[in-house]
Amino acid sequence: MSAGTQAGRPRDPEVDERITRAAAELFGAHGWSGFSVDAVARRAGVGKASIYLRWPNKEALLVAALAGRLSGVKDIDTGSVRDDLVALARQVLNAFLGEDGGALLRLTVEAASVPAGQEHLDRFLQSQAAAARAIVRRGIERGQLGPDTSVTLLLDTISGGALNHALVAPARLRDQVAAGADRYAEELVDFVLRSVT
Repeated sequence: MSAGTQAGRPRDPEVDERITRAAAELFGAHGWSGFSVDAVARRAGVGKASIYLRWPNKEALLVAALAGRLSGVKDIDTGSVRDDLVALARQVLNAFLGEDGGALLRLTVEAASVPAGQEHLDRFLQSQAAAARAIVRRGIERGQLGPDTSVTLLLDTISGGALNHALVAPARLRDQVAAGADRYAEELVDFVLRSVT
């Protein structure tokens, strides 16, 4: 056997997925203080040994779950500032209302006390800001937005509106709010653009 080759069965990516999903769900529901390898193993339906084969401790497990599941916001160029901003708002809404939304919401509150939490939150926020700035600058260059359009105010309004919409959704209505997220993104962007165009 060559150096670096492991004996035994290869790891099952489906098990990895179940474990990281369970870790993100548990962190989202109970925060860092309620996070443990035992609880993740129970939620994922695996033995603790399966987790410890992959990650040495709960800190490494949560770091892996956050790194793999909180992907950030991507820049989209459709040729229309309106459609680009709708895509941005949808990504923000889906990040907070989707499967890993609880973990992202929890991270916004507990980032400083979670291993590598601030790093993951900053990465998400920076990706959102970079995509949003690029969208607005392209809109100004194409003449779709006025040259004096405040990039900061426009982005704060759209991203902040999307985040607020996700935050105020009552738990019992989250699925309904998530189902209407695409339509809400269009309404939000159209409302904001009417005031700046």
